[in-house]
Amino acid sequence: MEDMEDKINQILVYTLLAAKNVLTLEDTSLLTGLSKSHLYKLTCNHQIPHYKPNGKQLYFDRAEIEAWMKQGKVNTIDESEQMAAVYLAKASRK
Repeated sequence: MEDMEDKINQILVYTLLAAKNVLTLEDTSLLTGLSKSHLYKLTCNHQIPHYKPNGKQLYFDRAEIEAWMKQGKVNTIDESEQMAAVYLAKASRK
């Protein structure tokens, strides 16, 4: 019975998280899968977009965090081959 209650609570937490645009440190940790201590390190080094309106509490914008998570995209082999073909086609025109 306790296992079912835990699952229901977890569903509730993720449902509430999905509805938020402004995230707390805890929310951002859940969203990204990063530990709170790692998020603190990223904020201290200005490597992740964040807000500190009162000089104490950290907040994050969901859209900015999602964009940050999508940085450093690694191309698929097909994408790389396409880029190479376009480059070679342009180079041969010169």
